Order: sequence, then structure tokens, then C-alpha cells
Amino acid sequence: MEWINYNHLFYFWTVARHGSVSKASAELQLSQPTISEQIHKLEESLGVKLFERAGRGLRLSEAGHVAFHYADDILRSGRDLRAALAGAPAIPSRLAVGLSHSVSKLVAYQLIAPALRGGSPPRLLCVEDRAEQLFARLALRQLDLILSDAPLPTTANIKAFSRRIAHSGISFLAAAKPPRSRKFPQLLDGAPFLMPEPNTPLHSSLQNWFDAQTIRPTIAGEFSDPDLLAVFGQQGTGIFAVPTIVEREVRSQYRVEIVGRTTDITTEFYAITVDRRIIHPSVEIISKAGNRPGKL
Repeated sequence: MEWINYNHLFYFWTVARHGSVSKASAELQLSQPTISEQIHKLEESLGVKLFERAGRGLRLSEAGHVAFHYADDILRSGRDLRAALAGAPAIPSRLAVGLSHSVSKLVAYQLIAPALRGGSPPRLLCVEDRAEQLFARLALRQLDLILSDAPLPTTANIKAFSRRIAHSGISFLAAAKPPRSRKFPQLLDGAPFLMPEPNTPLHSSLQNWFDAQTIRPTIAGEFSDPDLLAVFGQQGTGIFAVPTIVEREVRSQYRVEIVGRTTDITTEFYAITVDRRIIHPSVEIISKAGNRPGKL
């Protein structure tokens, strides 16, 4: 087995943090040629270029981003080892989570929360972005996982694995209770309704369910952000749907009333990772904490 020289790895990690050999040289109190030579040896041993020129500085190549992620974890583990042997508390590990726009913040918290409990919670980084950007960052290992309401699409240009970690029925909420004379779900017919944006799993599921129930709500708005949708629902713009697993939290936060519930519609949530076998302990906790059935 060909071993990595950890001094070389440390020099690379320091230069990557600063984006400059001169700044790393000042921190390490080593000459710039010495550092450059050690990084060159690391590149030779790995068989890749770790840096690209960017004006007067350096930027990480695609391979460099991957190497930096691993170097950060390796050096952090070394510090944790020294701290553990000295009886000091370990430095928190990093957990970088990508969030799909269609996953509400309350759902994201419920999915991530199990990993934050215990004596040594990770240092959390949450990134919300469009799917294409999240997949790109996952491929570069800048993210440990992506939380999404859909599995990895077959069109995604990335080798990754989807795990269903939660599922839930649907709760319908509104700013005020509906008249007792109208029963659910027929009371939705003709009522103003707030929909998630088209081309999302929940939008399709709601539309199919409305058709099956012969219900025609009046669509008052469509939203890409489920939390903004809830704000409009709170102000009385229309009835809206949320996963039942966060019904209690939504009712408390937005002070809205329950209209009805159904298990005929199921919303699912997935953890998407680049590794088939999960190594990161926090990702494993998140993956094993479900499935989380709705509170019905």
C-alpha cells in the first residue's frame, strides 16, 4: 500500500485554506519553495493536480476540492485523537447538508435533529440551492448528503445513492377553521388553495388526489418555497398542505387551524450520498432515524 505523507497533506491543507503559498509560508514559517515542493510531491503521489492558477493566487482544482474535504476530516481526526488521549473534549466533526428548495425548514430540522443530539454534536453547515448546484457540490464532496423530497433523478450527471429516510401523510391547514357544515375533503372544492410549484412530487400528488376526489379548488398561488407558502396561508390567502410530521410545529409557528388530514397522499424524503456504504457517523444517524411515519 502506498501511504500518504501527512506533512505534505498538512501543507496542502494550509495553502488551500489561505489560497496562497506566501500566506501559508508565513503561518508555517517555512520558505515558499519548500511548501511548493512538498505539494508537488503530494500531487505526484496522488496522480492529480490539486491547484490551478487564479491571477496571483491559487484555487483548488476539482480533484483539489475532493482532497481538501478528506484532508480536513483527516486532520480533524488527528486533533480529536490528541484531545481524547489528553482527556480534552473532541473538536466537533463537520456535517455539510444540502437542502432542496422544496423541503421546508421545519422538515429539514426534524430530519437533521437526531444527529445533533448527544455529547458531541457535529459542526453543522446547511446549504440551500437548486438541485443541479447541490449535485455538483456533492460530487466534489463539499456536501456529505442532500436532503430532498425525491430520489436522485436518472438524468443527474453524478453517481450517487438515494435512501428513503422519512415518509408522511398530508395535513391541510388554514388561517381559520372551516364552517362545521362543510366536511373534509369536499370543503376544498372551490376554496382558495396554495400549491407547491409544478414539477414537484407534492404538486403532482395533490393534483391526482383532487381529481380522484372530484374536487376543484381555486388555485390562489404556487410557490417554490414551502415556508413562504405557509406565510401566505397564515395571512388567509388560501388553504395549504404540509407533511403531517410537521403539522404540530406549523400550527404552533404560524397559528393556523387544521382543516383535514389524509394518508392517501404520501410525501417522502430522501438522503442522497455519493457513497453506497455510509461512513460519516452523523449521516448514518440521519439515515437510520426514519422511517418517520406521519402523526395520524
